[in-house]
Amino acid sequence: MRLWSLHPKYLDPQGLVALWREALLARAVLRGQTRGYRSHPQLDRFQAHSTPVSAIGAYLQHVHAEAASRGYAFDRSKLGRPRAGAVILVSEGQVAYEWEHLLRKLATRKPALHQRWRECASPDCHPLFAIGPGPLAHWERPHAADQSGNPT
Repeated sequence: MRLWSLHPKYLDPQGLVALWREALLARAVLRGQTRGYRSHPQLDRFQAHSTPVSAIGAYLQHVHAEAASRGYAFDRSKLGRPRAGAVILVSEGQVAYEWEHLLRKLATRKPALHQRWRECASPDCHPLFAIGPGPLAHWERPHAADQSGNPT
């Protein structure tokens, strides 16, 4: 499961569809509607939010908005009512890690998008997040390939 801190505009079609599905699964987990993935590290920051279900709902709202801007037909009825909530802080180290991770994926799956985004020195975050100082998040589980520079 990858719940990107990055703005969904950077994702290729495959990545955006996967994000939609994974965020819907995350919401089901946070609602206690599934037994799988309950202790997945990607959920830690949502579980730490004062209203975890509202936070993942806000996350989904922005993913849906990106999909709609591309003409995709994601089912809006799955969203429920949007609720305002506090932002979640994400560290500079986490954003940098995710950006490099995404660029490696795009280089393989969508070279044209990789070409478009590779010169971006400071990518935007998903609107639910605000960037602050700090290293890679404690819940992140980098793969050996991520640390060696090889594609994952």
